[in-house]
Amino acid sequence: MADVAPSPATVPTPTSAALRLLWIRVRRNWLSTIALAIIAIMLIAAVLANWIAPYDADATDAEAALQGMSLQHLLGTDIYGRDLLSRIIFAARIDLTVAFGATAVALVIGSTIGAISGLYRGWVDLIIMRCVDSIMAFPAFILAMAITAALGNSVTNVLIAISLTQIPNYLRLIRGEILHIREMEYADAARVVGNPAWRLVFIHLLPNCLPPIIVQATLAMGYALLTMAALSFIGLGIQPPQSEWGSMTAEGAQYIVTGEWWLFLYPGLAIVLMVLSFNLIGDSLRDFLDPRMRGIR
Repeated sequence: MADVAPSPATVPTPTSAALRLLWIRVRRNWLSTIALAIIAIMLIAAVLANWIAPYDADATDAEAALQGMSLQHLLGTDIYGRDLLSRIIFAARIDLTVAFGATAVALVIGSTIGAISGLYRGWVDLIIMRCVDSIMAFPAFILAMAITAALGNSVTNVLIAISLTQIPNYLRLIRGEILHIREMEYADAARVVGNPAWRLVFIHLLPNCLPPIIVQATLAMGYALLTMAALSFIGLGIQPPQSEWGSMTAEGAQYIVTGEWWLFLYPGLAIVLMVLSFNLIGDSLRDFLDPRMRGIR
């Protein structure tokens, strides 16, 4: 008797198998799933701030100053009567823009220079790496402070300062990966057939460096967010009255001893949740993209 082919309904499709694998990983990494949900909610709130925020972030009301949590103001008000929830939502626009923007700029520049350094080696690699060593001799936050103080307090300048401190991390990471990958057989084959250097780097080598780049970028977003908040806290970042979590925390810190704890708590909690979420996502991606870690969890 001829074998009867299984019906299409009983044969698992690649899509269903991928969804099943995704669901298994979600159940194993439920903390990362919550972290991803927090980031998504904050991104949506930042994009739709004009429609979601109950009040104008800069609208003052002297009669409502320093009010605690109520139905009118869910997270209370500040010393000028501004709604704290609205200011936190609008501040997410600036903080997340700098976090994603600084990471993207550092990733592109650092990956490109690192690939060139690892590919050509010799005196090109020597000059680039000595420059990187000189930059990394300074603590990253101190260097960000110096750049911001020199350029001025604006969103663009803070983004530039943070991205410059992150470039060496990507550069060293990609250089090490390229030095390893360029000796593999497929890289030799790509060179032998006559691929130009740019095609060898961007088509054959860099795509195989994506897993560590993705993990590094995710972790760097949390660092960028924390650095921006710290700069604003000490007065070198975004300046009031513009909404920003670090500057809002600095304003609220002055009123802890007088009992207005919500001024400090909620902006600080937004920073903690976002940085923690980025770190959890980065840790989960490392486990997912590294075959050696997949069986551990």
